[in-house]
Amino acid sequence: MQIFAALVLLGTALHGAAPMTHSMIDFYTASSQVPNFPEFVIVGLVNDIETDHYDSNSRKSEPKQEWVIRATEDDPQYWQRETERQFGHQQLFKNNIEVAKQRFNQTGGVHIFQWMVGCEWDDETNEVKGYDQYSYDGEDFLSLDLETETWVASKQQAVITKHNWDNDKVLMARKKHDYTQYCPELLKKLVNFGRSSLLRKDLPSVSLLQKTPSSPVSCHATGFYPDGAMMFWRKDGEELHEDVDLGEILPNHDGSFQMSVDLDLSSVKPEDWTRYDCVFQLVGVKEHIFTRLEEEKIRTNREKPTDKNVIIIAAVVVPLVLLLLAVIGFIVYRRCNGML
Repeated sequence: MQIFAALVLLGTALHGAAPMTHSMIDFYTASSQVPNFPEFVIVGLVNDIETDHYDSNSRKSEPKQEWVIRATEDDPQYWQRETERQFGHQQLFKNNIEVAKQRFNQTGGVHIFQWMVGCEWDDETNEVKGYDQYSYDGEDFLSLDLETETWVASKQQAVITKHNWDNDKVLMARKKHDYTQYCPELLKKLVNFGRSSLLRKDLPSVSLLQKTPSSPVSCHATGFYPDGAMMFWRKDGEELHEDVDLGEILPNHDGSFQMSVDLDLSSVKPEDWTRYDCVFQLVGVKEHIFTRLEEEKIRTNREKPTDKNVIIIAAVVVPLVLLLLAVIGFIVYRRCNGML
C-alpha cells in the first residue's frame, strides 16, 4: 500500500471518454522518531485535491479549499467538532503504534502506522466502493472486505485484531453505513460545491525531450487535470507497444498532473522519424493532442551555440587565421627572395 510514500493517487487512465469516478479519502499517519515531522497527521483528499488538514503540532482541523468552507458553512460548529474528533484519533493512534511495535517485537527506531479510509462514487452508474485499510512501516497490515463483511489480515501480527473485529457486529454495521451511505453523500455534496475545480478539464502543454542523441525521445505532458489520462506513441497511425516506456502520472505542486512516454529510436532511420507521433488523451475530452516526431521540435539540455558564443569564437579564431596567413606569406616572401 505504501500510503506514506505516495498517498495513493486514485484515478482512471483510459483511451477515451469515460464516466467520472470521484473519491474522498482520508490518510492518517502516526509516526515515531521521524525527525522534523509531526507525530500525527491527517490529510483529507477529494479527487486527489487536499480539502482539510490536521496535525499534532497545530492540533487544529482546517479546510484547505474555499469551496470546502462553503460546503460546511451551514454547520458553524463543524470544524470545532472535527478538531475534537481528530484529537481523539491522535491519542488512539499514539497507542496503536505502540501496540504494533510490541506485536512486531520492536523497541526504538523509526516506525509508521497508517490508515486509509474513504469511498469512491461513479457519477454515471452510481456505484459506490468503500476503503478501510491499515499499514505498518509501508506494508499492508489489515483491511476491510465490505462484500464478505470480514477483515483481512496481511500480517500474522494483525490476526488477533481481525478476530476481535470480525466478532464485533456493531462495528461492522457502522462501517458498512459509513462507506455505503454517509461517505458517498458527503462526497456528492463536496463535488457539487467544488464543481468548478473538481470537474474542470485542463489540457497540458506537450514537449519532446531528449538528453543525448542516443537517448530515447520523451513525450512529456504537464499541467493536465484530472489525472485520468493516457499517452502513447504511434507509427503510421498505429499504436506502438514495443520500444516504448510509459511513465507514471505524477502530481504537480499546483494540483495538476504530469506524465511522459519514452520512445527508443536506436533502430529508426532519421528519414523515418516523421512517421511517428505522440498522442495525449484526457478522460472526458474528445480533442486529443498529437505531436509529430520532428527533430526541430525536440528540446534538449545539450548546449547549443548562441550568437554570443559565435562572436567569442570568431574573436579568437579570426586573429589566429590572420596570424597564420601572415606567417605563410612571410615564408613565401623569403623563399621568393632567396632568403631561406
